[in-house]
Amino acid sequence: MTLSSRLVAAWYAPRLRALTLFLVPLSLLFALATGVRRALYRAGVLKTERVPVKVVVVGNITVGGSGKTPLAAALCRALAERGWRPGIVSRGHGREIRDEAPLVVTPDADVARAGDEPLLLARSGFPVAVAPDRVAAARTLIAAHPACNVIVADDGLQHYRLHRDVEIVVVDAARGLGNSWRLPAGPLREAASRLNEVDAIVALVTAGAAAPWIAPNAYVMTLVGDAFRRVDGSALTQPPSAFTGAGVHAIAGIGNPERFFAHLAALGIRATCHPFPDHHRFVASDLALPDARVILMTEKDAVKCTTLADARCWYLPVRAHIDPALVERVLESLRGPEAA
Repeated sequence: MTLSSRLVAAWYAPRLRALTLFLVPLSLLFALATGVRRALYRAGVLKTERVPVKVVVVGNITVGGSGKTPLAAALCRALAERGWRPGIVSRGHGREIRDEAPLVVTPDADVARAGDEPLLLARSGFPVAVAPDRVAAARTLIAAHPACNVIVADDGLQHYRLHRDVEIVVVDAARGLGNSWRLPAGPLREAASRLNEVDAIVALVTAGAAAPWIAPNAYVMTLVGDAFRRVDGSALTQPPSAFTGAGVHAIAGIGNPERFFAHLAALGIRATCHPFPDHHRFVASDLALPDARVILMTEKDAVKCTTLADARCWYLPVRAHIDPALVERVLESLRGPEAA
């Protein structure tokens, strides 16, 4: 187990462990710094900027994967079905070629320049722009797609410079808030009390499983998917039953690899699992598994493995299934008091 994976395991333990205990002073400094920064925005010392369309922010208060990107895509689909014309902005974590200038991401973009999650979102059929400055990304997106009338910001909760009309926080119900300490002694980017200020909390729940942590007012989301596709782009598909028996391996370079491995197990697939860090840049040696008859991966990993993959490599597309009441809550906020 790597140091980073040991640290994540310690974050999501019920209380501080030896590995995280000595990080508490740094956590106190981090909490102070983030608190001062937010206070400066609230006081108007640091300026929040509006863009000429409505903005929905999807984020979390913990580090690591909680389903933000699938939720952003699901919200865009739901808004489009109701007559809105959504676009998406993202910081573009995992970009290997970093440009300060905003980039409009197309479905055939270079993943090294666009980032894995923005490329997936672009392939879902919606306009996407990436930049560290989400205000600049939003303005670039609107200029390139003037019909866009609502922006969904994927992972923008702490980017306070971008004014938002709706805030949604996603929490992985199986992990909860971990040990409830701030970074780096725990997984929290902001205090747990931040949940009391957002418009909606969404709990990512494994289908059919009881969730150990759901906020009383949380909307439930599940990730669904049970048809595998070949990574090489050949359009071949297979059901989970094709991947039983020996020689099945699974790789995952996402925020919470164990969630993907658990999904495979729920589909009846027993795989030898290989977790990697989030946004991992895969190389040929990562797929050099001599006894592997099959290598299964997430769609997020597949976009980075296209040139490396052989006939053994398959990925599992998933979609977020969200509560219709969440969509209505978002629409209510977007329409504003005049709709009442």
